[in-house]
Amino acid sequence: MLAAVLIACAGHVAAAGDPVAGERKSGSCHACHGKDGISINDLWPNLAAQREGYLRKQIEAFRDGARKDPIMQPLVKTLSDEDIDDIVAFYSRLSGEEAPRPQRH
Repeated sequence: MLAAVLIACAGHVAAAGDPVAGERKSGSCHACHGKDGISINDLWPNLAAQREGYLRKQIEAFRDGARKDPIMQPLVKTLSDEDIDDIVAFYSRLSGEEAPRPQRH
């Protein structure tokens, strides 16, 4: 029984992405979600330190049209599964802590 469950779940295991490639591919994400994955606006989610499965599911839903958004869909519609794996690997490995901002005098 356990073997059958493991075999059934094996198809859901995603290939690990390349976070270095993901950083290069995430340039269009920075405008809203920030270069460090911390959103610049409360309306947009932080991507830093999110779980890989969650990020992948959301990006795929926008790409495949299951989730509608006039800003997100054009940005992700041409992403391959490998692109998504790489971007997810990049954002999931960020700390989620805001970088210190210089103080103004």
